[in-house]
Amino acid sequence: MPDIHVSAAVIVDADDRVLVVRKQGTTRFMQPGGKPEAGETPAQTLIRELHEELGLVLTERDLRPLGRFVSAAANEPGHRVIADAFAVTFAHAEVVVQAELAELRWITPEDAATLPLAPLSVEHLLPLAWASRTR
Repeated sequence: MPDIHVSAAVIVDADDRVLVVRKQGTTRFMQPGGKPEAGETPAQTLIRELHEELGLVLTERDLRPLGRFVSAAANEPGHRVIADAFAVTFAHAEVVVQAELAELRWITPEDAATLPLAPLSVEHLLPLAWASRTR
């Protein structure tokens, strides 16, 4: 099965909602991020992608590595995605749909039950985001 390498951001707001995005021409929501350009580290890829897709300006200090995760690719049948995931923190920012994104949503676990989500999000990243919920 061919592999697709990506970097992905797990962004949680003050209300314990997680940011997911949907790219144009697709139906599934996923964590923001994307594929590396030649010579980029996973962190550099994520910083560039979050700037292109959401208008965020971040540095490597804003990223906390969460690990590498493998799932079936959401939009490329017969492929698997290998994602370097990072928790992303920033003081305050307005995220805006840009580049190839069609929409974004801040979701709760209840929303996740009814939203078409990428396997990587369902299997790994959303459970990780909500694992430390304090309620």
